[in-house]
Amino acid sequence: MPDNKLVVKIMLAKLQIYGLATALMLASSLLHGQNPTLDSGAARDSPSPDSVTSLHPRNRYIIGEITIHGNRITKDYIIRRELFFRSGDSVYLPELVELFEKSKDELIKTHLFIDAVIFLQGFRGFVIDLQIDVKERWYVFPLPYARPVDRNLTAWGEKNYSLSRLDYGLKYIQYNFTGRNDNLVAWLITGYSRQIDLSYDQPYADQSLRHGFGASFSYIEMYEVNALTVNNQQYFINSDSIPYASKYLSRQMSFSLRYYFRPAIKTKHFFRLAFTQVNIDSAVSVWNPQYFRTGLRGVAYPEFSYVLNYNDLDYTPYPLKGVLFETGFLRRGINRDMNLWQIYAKSTESWPVAPKLYFNMQDLALLKLPLNQPFYNQQLLGYGDYYIRGLEKYVVDGEFAGLIRNTLMRDLVHFNIPFLRGTTHDIIPIRIFAKIYADAGYVYNQQPLTNTLCNSLLYSGGFGFDLVTFYDFVFRFECSFNQFGEKGLFFHISNYF
Repeated sequence: MPDNKLVVKIMLAKLQIYGLATALMLASSLLHGQNPTLDSGAARDSPSPDSVTSLHPRNRYIIGEITIHGNRITKDYIIRRELFFRSGDSVYLPELVELFEKSKDELIKTHLFIDAVIFLQGFRGFVIDLQIDVKERWYVFPLPYARPVDRNLTAWGEKNYSLSRLDYGLKYIQYNFTGRNDNLVAWLITGYSRQIDLSYDQPYADQSLRHGFGASFSYIEMYEVNALTVNNQQYFINSDSIPYASKYLSRQMSFSLRYYFRPAIKTKHFFRLAFTQVNIDSAVSVWNPQYFRTGLRGVAYPEFSYVLNYNDLDYTPYPLKGVLFETGFLRRGINRDMNLWQIYAKSTESWPVAPKLYFNMQDLALLKLPLNQPFYNQQLLGYGDYYIRGLEKYVVDGEFAGLIRNTLMRDLVHFNIPFLRGTTHDIIPIRIFAKIYADAGYVYNQQPLTNTLCNSLLYSGGFGFDLVTFYDFVFRFECSFNQFGEKGLFFHISNYF
């Protein structure tokens, strides 16, 4: 890019001093050998410049050509779908700064690019041309897979980090399979369990880029089953320790079809229809007669779910500003053997409170009806991302849950590490935050038995550091304290894979 265009890009992106912006606009037109006059393609409501002084950020300009560079695989129209502007739009120049920032956020949230730069390329009278430069991610990942079967690293540590508790195999993922942000996934896993997963998702299947679909198949065989919860911790039984048990204590097969509807950039609707069959060994029902309904050793049930997602976060894996809201419901089963209605709502809000200082609040409310659910449907806090920091070694089962997590973060340092020079991955960006936090939660369980964390307010706090890097990897190092006087160091990893 010539130096004069770089000046236009930098100075106009800021637009902090109108006089300088006006001078730059005039200079840009003259550099291109053009008079500052309105082209024939400009909109009728654009001002007619009678003098040089009419070139001012308060005038309206027409967006002309939008060129895209760097997308070797991704289709142009997939990128254009995420933009807050179109060719032919009439805008004020200061509006472009916000439109550029919002569009870049949406491009990064597609998980297609490690970076995107949007800038003003030049003027043709009152027509402005824009350029988008993107750096595509790696999309093909034939990865060796190794992961403990336990729900987190703390739970695995309680089993002495036994290698016998690892699942391993091959995880093949091809994101952006045809350049339309469609994903193909195949898992072949063995070890502590055996698992086959095949799925394909195409969120932009029609010309309007609003409708999409997905399908998947899964088959899992488990040597070990979390048969019940005792003293607020998972209790596992395995086939090796039970002489009369079969080799696999649980078998599960599932098919699902999905439909996606995205009427606007920030709003998405997800519909899912599935059929699942689960069978357990008699040893599981001996240890917990309420694993399913009394007397059942297997269930087969349909499932329908709907999710509404509104995402206005700047960066979903680690947001510093914006809001995300999600709500939905699930219907599992059609008879007494499997009868569950589940509704939930969750939100994430982040905002700056001072230079380099940010506050993040996460909320969750979830209800399962009817209230007397079997153990199979009772998992709540402590599973997946629904946990209270400082209570990671516990699980809390029930039919209703409320959770709030509050975090104050300070941006400490960010730098780049040289990586593969001459490629789109020439650096590894590193950003480190210090944080303090406080969490609270509550779970209602109609039949808590020995699980004392149910039906009482839970709370904790602590401090730590977060490291954020490319491919949405977030490493969380935390020192937590809970209401029972327990303290500990905890480590969490999250990423897009």
